[in-house]
Amino acid sequence: MMVSVNPHNPQPRLINKVVECLRSGGVIAYPTDTIYGVGCDIFNKKGIKKIHQLKQRDVRKPFSFICSDIAEISRYAHVSNMAFKIMKRHLPGPYTFVLDAARIVPDIIATKQRTVGVRIPDNNIVLEIVRALGQPIVTTSANVSGDETYQDPSLIQDDWGSLVDMVVDGGLLYGDPSTVISLRNDEIEVLRQGCGATDWIHQL
Repeated sequence: MMVSVNPHNPQPRLINKVVECLRSGGVIAYPTDTIYGVGCDIFNKKGIKKIHQLKQRDVRKPFSFICSDIAEISRYAHVSNMAFKIMKRHLPGPYTFVLDAARIVPDIIATKQRTVGVRIPDNNIVLEIVRALGQPIVTTSANVSGDETYQDPSLIQDDWGSLVDMVVDGGLLYGDPSTVISLRNDEIEVLRQGCGATDWIHQL
């Protein structure tokens, strides 16, 4: 099923339809501020396992998740004063920040070191979905690991329509993956350079 949502003014009726899908255990493909992602409620273990199968990805490799704001991040990860200041300045935006996980985070989402990657994309659709759901959703690129990412949601529908429960059409996307930055122990480390700039790090 494909649902076309206005990227500037997401229709509440359609957002609620997506949320109903997530609450019933569904897996969705959705737009972010970089590329299309695929995900589910972070407490949906079956959904997370299904996403690993879709991506043909090692189950030991965890996924990041999307929060609606920094206050929500602080419920799922340990946020120091330094991390808070950095995230407040750069989120919403094309970054994934790695932090130590809070106890509430399921083991299937965290690394062995109990770290997590968190995002607040600058995309109205996915933020409205997470707000309406009331808790984070898994985020990983909507592609088989190692393959090119999708730019056109209609292609996701063609290729994965029978494998995911819903494709949320937010228009064409031409971005690169997010930049991944670790903020653990108040040390800044760029783990992956993506479309988020990192020159600001040297100015701190």
